[in-house]
Amino acid sequence: MSQNPQEKPEPPVFPAVNRQPMTRREAREAREAQEAREAQEAREAQEAREAQEAKSTQGAGEAHEAQAARQDAAADVPAAPVDQRHPQTPGPWTPPPAETTAQVATLAGLDFDSVVTGPISVGSEAAAELGREPVGAAARHEAARGAAADDHGVAGSPVHAIFSPLADDRGEVGGGDPEHPLAWRQQNYLSHDKPPKRRRRWVKPVVVTAVVVAVLAGLAGGAYAAFQPQVAKLITALSPVDNDYTGTGTGQVMFTIKSGDTGDSIATNLQKAGVTKSYDAFYQLLLRQHPEVQFQPGVFKLAKRMSAQAALTALQDPASRMQNTAVIPEGTAEKDALQTVSESTKIPLAELQQAAANPAEFGLPPEAKTLEGFLFPATYTFAPGATAHDVVKTMVDRSFQALDEAGVAPGDRWNTVVLASIVQREAGLKDDYPKVARVFLNRLAQGWDLQSDATVAYGTGNTHRVETTDAERADASNPYNTYAHSGLPVGPISNPGDLAINAVVHPADGPWMFFVTWNLKTGETIFSTTVAEHDAAVAKWQQWMKDNPGYG
Repeated sequence: MSQNPQEKPEPPVFPAVNRQPMTRREAREAREAQEAREAQEAREAQEAREAQEAKSTQGAGEAHEAQAARQDAAADVPAAPVDQRHPQTPGPWTPPPAETTAQVATLAGLDFDSVVTGPISVGSEAAAELGREPVGAAARHEAARGAAADDHGVAGSPVHAIFSPLADDRGEVGGGDPEHPLAWRQQNYLSHDKPPKRRRRWVKPVVVTAVVVAVLAGLAGGAYAAFQPQVAKLITALSPVDNDYTGTGTGQVMFTIKSGDTGDSIATNLQKAGVTKSYDAFYQLLLRQHPEVQFQPGVFKLAKRMSAQAALTALQDPASRMQNTAVIPEGTAEKDALQTVSESTKIPLAELQQAAANPAEFGLPPEAKTLEGFLFPATYTFAPGATAHDVVKTMVDRSFQALDEAGVAPGDRWNTVVLASIVQREAGLKDDYPKVARVFLNRLAQGWDLQSDATVAYGTGNTHRVETTDAERADASNPYNTYAHSGLPVGPISNPGDLAINAVVHPADGPWMFFVTWNLKTGETIFSTTVAEHDAAVAKWQQWMKDNPGYG
């Protein structure tokens, strides 16, 4: 603080406020000038020391010659190549040439602090000592504006006086006198500082966007997992699958619903018969019905390529139901055939069973104790008012017709029907029937047991499967057990159709002694000659049974 209270204190100097801000080029040139002065002072001090040493050893004359030789050698070093299109971009770096004494003296007289870096208060006495006049604040501000005013012909400012030798016609520093000291500094002391790295402003938005997308994707995945059933229904509603026909169809199909058929089996059979386009079309329609549909056994007159709705309507229409019509599939046992006929004709089952109790009345062979094997599988339409006896006789006569057409003599009917009934139950695919018949004939010819599981199962009262257990196969009390009893069983085990009868009459040629239907879905059968081959086939069938529970 001043000792004189009346004396107003000097205001503080704030270079950032009291002077115009420097450009990057001005700051760099100022920094390079300062470094050049420091380097020059260091070189002069070094030269002074060397000169003093040289004077003490060799004399002042020799020291002067050594200093001149060093300066000449430095002057001979070529300057670093500069790209003429980009003067600020140097080529491979080479040491700059030493400044001459005149350049050093000229630069020493420049007031860089007041002209370039801003106002620095220097008294008149100090200025006199330095050999230059002080520059006031107004003059310095004028110097900052001199560069802009120079384009309009204004000259004479300190900035113009110092840097005008370097400016070209456009006012660019460096385009003037190349011999000027500042030009030399500009050419040989370019800044080697790396430019500041630009901030990559796109990084943050990209990161934010990626995070938002990831969060939304996670939310969408969670929502889909939680509401997948609803989403599936919505997709189905918006994009219905083309799995159904339209209209009431064409042609004629006699479709049978047997006692015990469910909506699932009816949907499957409709598709197989060519009535509906797909299982799903009919079954999904059933699930939407309220109350639940109750189907009646019988034969219905339908058409090909019907819509699911048209087929369902026809199956519920009494007018579509064929009266007194029964369909008996191949391989059906007697008790099942009589049940189907009763449901179709409305004849009481007891009356049909009483009529079938006396096989001799219908002309069966004397060995026959039942009508098993002689109720030919076919589609029957009985006249209104037909009796139980009439119905049974119609079916037996149809069996005799099939045997006659196959060329079976009346005396051979019994053995033919018995073997055909086994082939009917054991064979799968159409082409396998003659091969299966050949296996059984080969076994009979060589005195082997038939070992048919279908006969054992029939003897236990099961007419819907062919697989048996070890205990069942060992039960000799079962007269149909062809493991315990040699030759043909005591009677037929099913009602064979034309295919099985013809297979027995015309068996395939082959040495096969074994067969096993290893795929119960497709009916594929493996025929073998040796025990080892058969054991491998049985293992394949057993594995299939493990993989497909529910069959048996």
